[in-house]
Amino acid sequence: MPKYHGHCHCGSIHFDFESAEITTGLRCNCSMCARKGAVMLAQSLQENAINIEDREGTLNQYQFGTGTAKHFFCNRCGIYTFHQTRRAPGEYRVNLACIDEIDVFTLPVQVFDGKHAF
Repeated sequence: MPKYHGHCHCGSIHFDFESAEITTGLRCNCSMCARKGAVMLAQSLQENAINIEDREGTLNQYQFGTGTAKHFFCNRCGIYTFHQTRRAPGEYRVNLACIDEIDVFTLPVQVFDGKHAF
């Protein structure tokens, strides 16, 4: 399996994970995801499958509603890097735009109806 490396814009937050080749992305239409407009990894990752390195102590999180989902971002450059999902607490989806080898503008994208899922 290929290993993917991602980072925020300023480079303070780095992460990596192994996955089958990424050939599609996922968007969600919930209130949070619709506003951030990110293309995420279609499958979620177990907590032990993602390695996160916060080099500058800039990793922050935002929670709302039930507080189950945790949205992580860099407090220096503001980039959303990944989140823990509401449907599978503790599992992660990553922002594919943070991975240099992936062009999110060329990926086919599925849409998840998170607006009506709960």
